[in-house]
Amino acid sequence: MSKLIPIACLALIGAPLQAYAQQQGSDDKPVTASAPPVQQVTITNSRASDMDERRNATAGKQVYGREELDRNGDSNLGDVLKRLPGVTIGGGRPGRGGDVRMRGLGNGYTQVLVNGERPPAGFSMESLAPDQVERVEVMRGPVAEHSARAIAGTINIVLRDGYQQKDLQVKLADGVEQGLHSPNLSLTLPGKQGTLSYTLSGTLGINRQHNEGHGTSTDTRADGTVERLQLQDDDSSGTTKNLNLAPRVSYKFDNGDTLNFQAFVMAMRSDTGATSALRQPAALPGVPAQEYATADTQSHASTTFMRGFGNWVHRLQGASKLDVKFGFGLGRRDSDALRYQYDAKGSLLDRFTDTDASRDRGVNLGGKYTSPLGQGHLLAAGWEVETGHREQTRVALDKNGASQFADSGDNLTADTRRVALYAQDEWDITPAWSVYGGVRWEGIRTTSERGAGSAGNVNADTIRNNSSVLSPLLHGVWRIPGQERDQVRLSWTKSYKSPNVQDLIALPALSRNNDATRPDRTGNPNLKPELATGIDLAYEHYLGRAGIVSASAFIRDIDDLIRRTLTTYRAPDGTLRWISTPSNVGHAKTKGIELEAKFQLAEWFAEAPAIDVRANYSRFWSRVDGIPGPDNRLDQQAKQTGNLGLDYRMKDAPLTFGASFNWTPSIRVQSSTEQVVEVSRKRVLDAYVLWKATAFTQVRLSASNMLADDAIGNNLVMASAGGKSVAKLSSTVNPTYPVWSVRLETKF
Repeated sequence: MSKLIPIACLALIGAPLQAYAQQQGSDDKPVTASAPPVQQVTITNSRASDMDERRNATAGKQVYGREELDRNGDSNLGDVLKRLPGVTIGGGRPGRGGDVRMRGLGNGYTQVLVNGERPPAGFSMESLAPDQVERVEVMRGPVAEHSARAIAGTINIVLRDGYQQKDLQVKLADGVEQGLHSPNLSLTLPGKQGTLSYTLSGTLGINRQHNEGHGTSTDTRADGTVERLQLQDDDSSGTTKNLNLAPRVSYKFDNGDTLNFQAFVMAMRSDTGATSALRQPAALPGVPAQEYATADTQSHASTTFMRGFGNWVHRLQGASKLDVKFGFGLGRRDSDALRYQYDAKGSLLDRFTDTDASRDRGVNLGGKYTSPLGQGHLLAAGWEVETGHREQTRVALDKNGASQFADSGDNLTADTRRVALYAQDEWDITPAWSVYGGVRWEGIRTTSERGAGSAGNVNADTIRNNSSVLSPLLHGVWRIPGQERDQVRLSWTKSYKSPNVQDLIALPALSRNNDATRPDRTGNPNLKPELATGIDLAYEHYLGRAGIVSASAFIRDIDDLIRRTLTTYRAPDGTLRWISTPSNVGHAKTKGIELEAKFQLAEWFAEAPAIDVRANYSRFWSRVDGIPGPDNRLDQQAKQTGNLGLDYRMKDAPLTFGASFNWTPSIRVQSSTEQVVEVSRKRVLDAYVLWKATAFTQVRLSASNMLADDAIGNNLVMASAGGKSVAKLSSTVNPTYPVWSVRLETKF
């Protein structure tokens, strides 16, 4: 299959070349040169519409601008992304967000960029307000100028640059969940002084949440005898305060050069209190007693990071230009937790202290040279260098001051270096055919040193990991002659997923109620990147100004798949503990289809009301070799996902109504021969009402997660210990709640 993919793409290129040759002459008549026709050029002072950008791009991408970002009055960007075609939100609870994923693939397969650059460690989609974003670009296949670490695809978040901003914008909002208020203030101030233009954007918010969860853990022997039954009830409440700033400045020189700089600053503080009650109503003789009856935990976390992006664009002779990019990042995270465990009589059993301090810094530098090679032919080449440094210290102590793992208190330093070279060529061969060809080489080196800081034993352990990937990329689009609204896309790409620093060299993360279903977690310095060969095929039919109906299919062939495996180890106190470690397990394949429709109802029925319709559906399949079926799927990959949204604008009143429904069915994955993981379905119904009081002021009422489905999960592990096999099943039920919000938006 992999050999047929590039042949198909070469055929895509060869067909238009043959057609072009036939247009210029035949075998009997020599080709004669003629003057190229004079083309009419229309110059406007605004960028192309979102749909025009999507339609004209050779390497397919979807663009979602301010209209989509403002539609539902979402408080964070994750709520916007969950409604996009092929995008799911993993982890977390319905209505609470989580990490963003494409094509149903798990965490790490989707590349998230901010202004084309990788965000700093600690960046969360939940921390970014839609008011700070100008548009979101979704690319199913990688392109050379961005990293090819995008097996599922790339989501590029372009921060607001103020190119159309003229007024001061103020937005006040308040969300209510279980009676807890979460106010939010957002400001956007554009300005211009001569050739200097700027945009100052900021968001200040407080998020209050209450969570509860109920868990059941059952150990069952092969003969069906219940060896142990545990019931656990958790309750927590917390407050998070966050400040986000995104200033941008742009200066234009007399010679036409431009200098741009965009900063992104985030500060977040959270305080959480939690209680846990553990009961063990059934246990056979010889089974260890429950570790505690009740537990109280107080935790605090503080995160601050800043990332700066800049570029200088220099015009060269002709239409060539040089774009030099630069950036830096600084970050720090401190967290501490104090946990007290008591017996049934309320006597103190143990006290655990966990602290974690991380410091990150990095710089990046790159350049991109572009030059037209005749009409409709654009060549680009570039390079990137990025370095990063992390310092981390984690301490875990019990009430006697004893360390909970062997390296507790050690200083971990990690250095990463990434170098990339790329070249790409976009060629409009004929009005009907366009081709994009590119190649990117990327090398990553990670070095870590772990030393016992308290004892002064520096450089006690040094680990190095080197990897490099060569990624050829080929995209093509055929605009069907005589059907100006229809086009077909085909792509063949090489992409990869590199292990992150945590997976390579992380200090262990301890589970306070350690079990096969709740293991400790650590890293593996010998991990290799996952390599994928992919093909994408899409048909697009455009409707009116901003409508589209499309169908697409994809396939990814993955080598060196990374999965976590369960083992046991001896802790410093002599107890046997379960631990989860990542490793390369072999080969996997995934494929899927994605359907999308976006249109105004009046485009189909002349007398229809002013209703905008947004619908998409995706179906995914996957298989991991070496693991028995039928559920030997890629981790966390849903089989299906769908979205339906409607917006109705009243003619006789300044009111707009809208609703959207997001659905993901339950997921069952056989992650190994011993482990099966299940996640319940997700159904999220959101609705809003928008009242435009004046030309400058509007009020938005919205409700999210109106169905409030419980989040249910099951984790089954066939564990062997002491010469016997025990089935360990851990089940969790986490209630979710509707969130009601009001938002005032005004301009001055």
